[in-house]
Amino acid sequence: MHVPLRTQGRNLQRATHSLFSRDFLLPAQAFLYAESVSGLALIAAAVSALVWANLPFGDDTYGRFWHATVSLDLGVVTIKETLQHWVNDGLMTIFFFVVGLEIKRELLHGELAGRARAALPAAAALGGMIVPALIYLCLNPTGTGQDGWGIVIATDIAFAVGVLALLSRYVPQQARVFLLAVAIFDDIAAIGVIAIFFTDDISWQAVFVAAGIGALLFALRRAIVDNLALLTVVGLVFWAAIFESGIHATVAGVALAALVPSRPMASQGGFLAAGRELMSRFGRAVEGDRAGEADLLLGQLEEAARDTEAPLERLERSLHPLSSFVVIPIFALANAGIDIGGGTFGNVFTTSVGLGVLLGLTVGKPVGIVAATWLATRTGLGALPAGVGPREVIGLGLLAGIGFTVSIFVTTLALTDPEQIDLAKAAIFVAFLASSAAGFAFLRLSPSTVEREEAGRESGEPRADS
Repeated sequence: MHVPLRTQGRNLQRATHSLFSRDFLLPAQAFLYAESVSGLALIAAAVSALVWANLPFGDDTYGRFWHATVSLDLGVVTIKETLQHWVNDGLMTIFFFVVGLEIKRELLHGELAGRARAALPAAAALGGMIVPALIYLCLNPTGTGQDGWGIVIATDIAFAVGVLALLSRYVPQQARVFLLAVAIFDDIAAIGVIAIFFTDDISWQAVFVAAGIGALLFALRRAIVDNLALLTVVGLVFWAAIFESGIHATVAGVALAALVPSRPMASQGGFLAAGRELMSRFGRAVEGDRAGEADLLLGQLEEAARDTEAPLERLERSLHPLSSFVVIPIFALANAGIDIGGGTFGNVFTTSVGLGVLLGLTVGKPVGIVAATWLATRTGLGALPAGVGPREVIGLGLLAGIGFTVSIFVTTLALTDPEQIDLAKAAIFVAFLASSAAGFAFLRLSPSTVEREEAGRESGEPRADS
């Protein structure tokens, strides 16, 4: 994602009177919001976890650290879990909250607003979920590994879009938007799978408490969302209620995101009219040396400017760096540590769980996305964006095999056997490397749809996709 314009504007203004802002903050914000950088942070954390888990000290410091028990006493309820569970069930709620904000923004006001614009990526995402799941289930029709089919349905947005960012000269912007849309629908499905298939026995009392808190949030959502401290407190209580209900706690993040208002309280035109009046009064107060009145009017101007930004956008741009550079790397550090001494990576190619995950992501994803996209365009359900043809769809399908974050997350929920968990995680690593390399090479070395069409016109040949 690009640096939000409000963030840019704020820091540009600060740079006019601050050497720190000009020489550090502006370059740093461009770095933090570069799509490829968050992926690099995730890779660094995952590699660190692998190294840590395989240190030759003889004792399992990695396992002992992440399986240490930590308790949280909220007065009405006490939650006692391992540190790894706190990361997966607690900290990851922030990640799913940000994902929920992104999904809501895209569905209401972004590239997925309207049925016509959403139909094709939704169909592509559906194909990219069904085919991988079928491949996995064909290899794991019974047994303890059967529940791992959900591992192969998701695409890691940060990684996939990060690879595309490295290919910006060779892939049109419309292709990036198409992949982003497919990944968003993947995330919606993954959230649904987590909520439906990985829910323990339901505590209806806790469900009713969560519903009551949700109703309160809905009634007071603007007042609560505008106060980050209050939102954090209420959100924590809501999360605890969801946790105690038996529904996976990260669903609380998505539910909270759905309640965040997506429209600003004031339009830019309204701010212009109000701002002129306030500035006129401010000018008279300054000329009359009425400092108190001037400060009062400046406060009104600040609030009026704030009201022109939707709470959803304000929270998303505030929490994006936290999610990308704190939450996800910690998650990778807590979950990517695999003991490779027993040949785990080699066993990926000889076990049903390992092969199911590997083939589901590297083969099932591109086959499902390409087939569903072809079928949807042929039946008139949707049309490919300008500049996007079979070459781009195949390349994006290959990159969609990068499941990483959500795939590892679902692995921790779906499988219970430690050996199978390590096999699935190793397969996700291998699939990440294979899908990244295949997608990058294909899109880098093959001529784009626009280039083929231009060459066809010059030679008098028909279009490649006709």
